[in-house]
Amino acid sequence: MFIKRYSILCYLLFVLCGVAVAQQQPVQLASVLQDSMVIQQNKPFKVWGRASAGSMVAVTGSWNNRTVEVKADSSNQFMAILEVQAVKPGDFSSYRLTVSSAGTSVVLRHLLIGEVWLCSGQSNMQFSMKEELNRDLEIPLAALPNVRLFNAGLNFSNEPIDTISGRWKGCSPQTVKDFSAVAYYFGKELSEKLQVPVGIIFTGIGASGAQAYVPRGVLASDPLLDSVYLQPYLRSPKSAEKINAGFSFEKVMRPYLLYNAMIHPFRHLSIRGFCWYQGEANHMERDSYTHLTQTLIKSWRTQFAQGELPFYYVQIAPFFHDKENPALAFDAFFREAQEKIAALNNTAMVVTMDVGEAKNLHPKNKKPIGHRLAATALNRTYGQLQVDYNGPAFHHVIFEKAKAVVYFDPESLAGGLKTNNGQPPAFFMLAGSDQQFYPAAATISGETVVLHAAKVKRPVAVRYAFFNYPVTNLENGKGFPALPFRTDHWEEKAGK
Repeated sequence: MFIKRYSILCYLLFVLCGVAVAQQQPVQLASVLQDSMVIQQNKPFKVWGRASAGSMVAVTGSWNNRTVEVKADSSNQFMAILEVQAVKPGDFSSYRLTVSSAGTSVVLRHLLIGEVWLCSGQSNMQFSMKEELNRDLEIPLAALPNVRLFNAGLNFSNEPIDTISGRWKGCSPQTVKDFSAVAYYFGKELSEKLQVPVGIIFTGIGASGAQAYVPRGVLASDPLLDSVYLQPYLRSPKSAEKINAGFSFEKVMRPYLLYNAMIHPFRHLSIRGFCWYQGEANHMERDSYTHLTQTLIKSWRTQFAQGELPFYYVQIAPFFHDKENPALAFDAFFREAQEKIAALNNTAMVVTMDVGEAKNLHPKNKKPIGHRLAATALNRTYGQLQVDYNGPAFHHVIFEKAKAVVYFDPESLAGGLKTNNGQPPAFFMLAGSDQQFYPAAATISGETVVLHAAKVKRPVAVRYAFFNYPVTNLENGKGFPALPFRTDHWEEKAGK
């Protein structure tokens, strides 16, 4: 009898131990934490994932060999925060991260410490290196092991999610082909100028609207955004559909779905800042777009919880929309709305007017865009004030009878005024009190541009590059193009 009871007791103990073992969850890291990633220097590094509820999780980074222990919460979530030092230029040391819990371990290898930027937007940001104008020259030069690329897989979600597809990969001629050209050129130049590792994340999709990247709660709490973007969607049958990862031109315009699936999974990752190239999908909007994008920026800064992270964005390029009519200016008014976004602190806009292709919505020359984003970051974020990053910006105009003299902000005139083709500045227009604009002859005179138009005897307003598709030639001595502008405040005419 004793032996039988002992056997039953041992059996029960064995079963209970088996249940306990079965309930132990192997430690898992968040999907963005991988081999070959770049860790943002000089910021706390959050290491998060899943482990058995109540279990202790030990996290060690080989850069300082310090271990942090945390307990997984009741929902099997854990987060540890590690200190990360600043790196010196030329330091490309490789590190490991070890995460252990309940007898299971995960080790990440080939990690670098440097600068991390998140790039997003629609098709002109997604536009890959294999499509880029300089691809035959540039792709073979892309063997850059200290630049790491993360290309996020497309997904949509009704609710915020923590997982995302994609792999951190060393930059090579093979891996760069399908990566964002703008983001690559941006990261390559930062790596060269800073001499530290650089990690670049692309997470976006062509044809997407800005509202798709803003959290639902943020849209709902803003009366303008709620009425313009959120409620029309929630009242439509589309909002009741089951959401999957499949692409459609309509789906990428729906509010909040891309934020939930493509931005939210990165929110705990320490980064240096954001680059954004988007707008074509919203180009008929004006004040609502300015407010929407400023709200997007604020919401991302809130979610990433790293202060007022820099946000550098790209102006939409010239495009004729299949109508060769210089009276059509709806994109010019949209660029004006884009420019106003920069009233928000720690933001700046990159100008594209000189490198567009009037008859191509996706101009192929992306290298200047990446360079201008990098120059902006080097000056504004990294304090390299000797690096110029913007072109001539309108300051004021003086009308002298039939003549107009345009003055520019002195700080935007590095190297003076010139044109990129040796021809007179193009796309200036003058109007009199009748509000009818006519092409103006333009002459560079020192640091001004002098204008006159035979059909305008008494000009009262100037516009520069202020229609849909001007590919411009006016720039400063450093090769940065002049910013489009208008001196009038006349209302936009319907259909124009």
